[in-house]
Amino acid sequence: MTRRNRNAEREAIRAAATRLLAGTPFRSTTGKLTRTELITGCGLRRDIVYGDHKDLMDEFKARAEAQNLTPKAARHMTEDNAALRDALAKTKAELAAERERVRALVRATAELSLELDQAREELAAAQQITRLPGPRGTDSS
Repeated sequence: MTRRNRNAEREAIRAAATRLLAGTPFRSTTGKLTRTELITGCGLRRDIVYGDHKDLMDEFKARAEAQNLTPKAARHMTEDNAALRDALAKTKAELAAERERVRALVRATAELSLELDQAREELAAAQQITRLPGPRGTDSS
């Protein structure tokens, strides 16, 4: 595997640093302003970056610290993520309550269905009873 020339490596590191600091990382997993994210963003091996371009790493660290370690876009994403997690937790709780209500309604429906079947059976049995004729009157003949 051949190595790119040093100028191309330096440009890749600078471009990754600029993207991270602007809050628009290309390969970053978290968007945080760390050296690990810079290495991931530039696509170079760690030993090359720390060995041949330590000055750029130090420069990036200083710029990141000046920017409070988290770009505005990453802070907004973190805030949005927290709000979405809260909304998701609330929705999950509401869903659990609705599922419990559904379970109760299913149980009630099953019980009422059984009662209705029993009532229909009792009604059908009552209609099958043979009625006896009424009392006979006295015959005067």
